[in-house]
Amino acid sequence: MEDWTEKYRPASLDEVVGNEKALAQLRSWAKQWHKGNIPKKKAVVLSGKAGVGKTSSALALAQEYGWTVIELNASDARNATTIKRIATSGSVNETFDITGKYISSRQGGRKLIILDEADNLYDRVEKTTSSDAKDFSDHGGKKAIVDTVKNTKQPIILIVNDYYQLIKGSGEALKQLCLTIQYYPVSSYQIVEKLRQVCTKEHISIDMKTLQALADRSQGDVRSAVNDLQSLGVQNDQITMESLDVLGYRDRDKIIFDALRDVFKNQNIATLKNTFDAVDMQPDTFLLWIAENLPREYQDVSDNMDGYEMVSRADVFLGRVFRRQYYGFWSYACDLMGAGVATAKTHRYSNMRYYAPGWMKQLKQDRGTRNTQQQLASKLAETVHCSLRKTKETMLPVIQQLCQSNIHFACQLKQNLDLTENEVRFLMGPKLSHKVKNIMESCSMEDQKQKEIPVITQQKNTEERKESSQEQKEGAQPSLFDFS
Repeated sequence: MEDWTEKYRPASLDEVVGNEKALAQLRSWAKQWHKGNIPKKKAVVLSGKAGVGKTSSALALAQEYGWTVIELNASDARNATTIKRIATSGSVNETFDITGKYISSRQGGRKLIILDEADNLYDRVEKTTSSDAKDFSDHGGKKAIVDTVKNTKQPIILIVNDYYQLIKGSGEALKQLCLTIQYYPVSSYQIVEKLRQVCTKEHISIDMKTLQALADRSQGDVRSAVNDLQSLGVQNDQITMESLDVLGYRDRDKIIFDALRDVFKNQNIATLKNTFDAVDMQPDTFLLWIAENLPREYQDVSDNMDGYEMVSRADVFLGRVFRRQYYGFWSYACDLMGAGVATAKTHRYSNMRYYAPGWMKQLKQDRGTRNTQQQLASKLAETVHCSLRKTKETMLPVIQQLCQSNIHFACQLKQNLDLTENEVRFLMGPKLSHKVKNIMESCSMEDQKQKEIPVITQQKNTEERKESSQEQKEGAQPSLFDFS
């Protein structure tokens, strides 16, 4: 049975779902190669969690420009010898098309070197049991990649889930040699559209509510969403909400809560490295989870104080990461927030309940308010010819005060800017929200009057024209000073 993720893999960058900004950066880089120029950054690093379209983007790029693909993934031997034999030799030599015809680089002939899961190269040395056995260790792999990027005459794409693992150790030089493009989880509405297209081609009947639930389960992972759809649709031509019960939940929060328990209750700090690897989250975000739950766990004042001391030191190193763009400090931050917090306790605690950071909940609750504020600021900015930022920061608070102190002004503003009820409610504030309904009704009545005025005016003008025509027929001469 054919894998649907391969069957419906994008054939061009335009077909890749989500990450439009990243795709634009990738296409801009590729155009330089396509035009016969070698860009300053001869390789790109596609970084992001699994299933967001990194490998699909690389393969779609090669197909779009007609480039030959040389690909190495984690199942291949990727030591220095293999990389030099396959990737390095391929990167410095010219290419042939699928018919065997030679095409020079100046004519657009390119080979795209793709190294998937490049962050899994640890420069380790493993001994093989016999001289005939294949060496699947990665020793010298990073150094070979660095040398390949330096000398390449062909485009190279490195694909990673963990950017830090790629640049640590001998891979540090790749920070300066490569253009880093960050991929993010795909929005659910884009995944819904992708799933809908697959269902149409596979003749599967499914309603939008079920598609939305299927997309929400994937949490931004397009590949897992398509795999789930295939597992449900391979034997059924109709999928309902009840069909989703057979799927296991990808509970990302459960993984985070397990990681928190490892940090707070662990007695063996050597295992915390695996804990941080399992959490698909940036260290600075995970630090917020630890800081939020630390006082719930460490009830002893001394333990609490020592734990926050480790959190603060970890935050210092994370700040240096962003200021200096040196991701080697991530390792120190993770050790401090993991082993540092774990060893800060002197007591054992029975707490088993943890919570997401409070600001994350607040952001979800305030999402509708922020959208309303953005829409309202856009209307005001266009009217007063002011920047959106300045309107939100300086003008909007003043407009709110004017509306709350003068209902008539609020009504006029609603009419002139065609404000929605939510926008009027935002301007009036929670204390005056009971007056929003009256404002909307008053504005509706005023609009009705405005519609009636042109009709009355038109009738009056028609009668005046009739009277004027009658006077002219009778020979009456209008006075020059008659302004009526």
